[in-house]
Amino acid sequence: MKKIVLSLLMSVLCVCAFAQPKIQFDQTTYDFGKIKEEGGKVTGRFEFTNVGDSDLVLTNVRPGCGCTAANYSHDPVAPGQRGYIEATYNPYNRPGAFNKNIRVTTNEPQFRGEKPAGPHMIFIKGEVIKRPPTVFEMAGFKNGNGMSRIKESSVTHNLLNTESVLDTFQIHNFWDKPITYEVEVKEGYVTEVYRSFGKDIMPGQEGILVLKYDASKRNAFGQLKDQVLINTNDSIESKKIIYYSVNIKEDFSKLTKKQQKNAPVSAYSTTECDFGQVQKNAQKKTTFTIFNKGKDPLIVRSLQTSNGMFKVSADKMEIPGGGQAEVTVSFRANTRASAQKATIEIITNDPANPIQVVDLKAQVL
Repeated sequence: MKKIVLSLLMSVLCVCAFAQPKIQFDQTTYDFGKIKEEGGKVTGRFEFTNVGDSDLVLTNVRPGCGCTAANYSHDPVAPGQRGYIEATYNPYNRPGAFNKNIRVTTNEPQFRGEKPAGPHMIFIKGEVIKRPPTVFEMAGFKNGNGMSRIKESSVTHNLLNTESVLDTFQIHNFWDKPITYEVEVKEGYVTEVYRSFGKDIMPGQEGILVLKYDASKRNAFGQLKDQVLINTNDSIESKKIIYYSVNIKEDFSKLTKKQQKNAPVSAYSTTECDFGQVQKNAQKKTTFTIFNKGKDPLIVRSLQTSNGMFKVSADKMEIPGGGQAEVTVSFRANTRASAQKATIEIITNDPANPIQVVDLKAQVL
């Protein structure tokens, strides 16, 4: 009798052990064919059946690029029932053939364990027919969305902190009404110095606007991202933005011989911080030292990290001659196992070594 009961129990356990979900797609590639670039977003639908014998759950559906979005069955799909995944593609500004993938992860047993198998892959493809050029593009004004546009609204400069620069921006009014341009002064370091039109730029008119960027008034060093806002009565895009990418370095050319002799001299206890292995969601800290081996105070102008997972601070930003400062670097691991690398850019008033880079790395487990 005991043998019969044990045999039945083993049979039940085996049935439970082998009960599993299994996804079966009707098709793994959706072909949109030829679509118009200006026709708007298109959506393809993938349908599937759970051919297993327990509930199927889509645990993750991840498109391979930002131009694709996905919607899918979020509720468990019972055995024999059907589910779907919808893939939406935006063809605007993407003329030509495309072939994009979507990774689908489920609760199927082959996706479990220390070394899971790769996810299911489904694909969308097609060809985007290039749209005819707009009146803005034919005139050479490709940026922006309004009826008045700035031809090139981004500028890049390398400047000394004693320098300033003028930038000329070409503007066109494509509207049938006058458009008012009012430049917001950016804390005194970006100012309007000239415009070829009055307060308004008239319908069909093209003009220029000249702005001055003054690094001596910016009072900052290193890589800077600045924006200047221009308010208009444009019915579509009322706020225009000028984007500045500026690298400001200190001008040491006017130092006297005495100042050069007494100048601060920076030295670093290390130029590399290795956090080693860090568990997911854990935090780890380390320190290094900046020495001033000169006579005048060493001023730390800037401490910047290239990766937001690393944070940096110093116990003092002005180091007297012969003194030192302790720099603390913290690393907070995210939820994904990965190797993380970054740099700290340290800018000081040391004329011989104004920029020092410290390398950072960590391994998230």
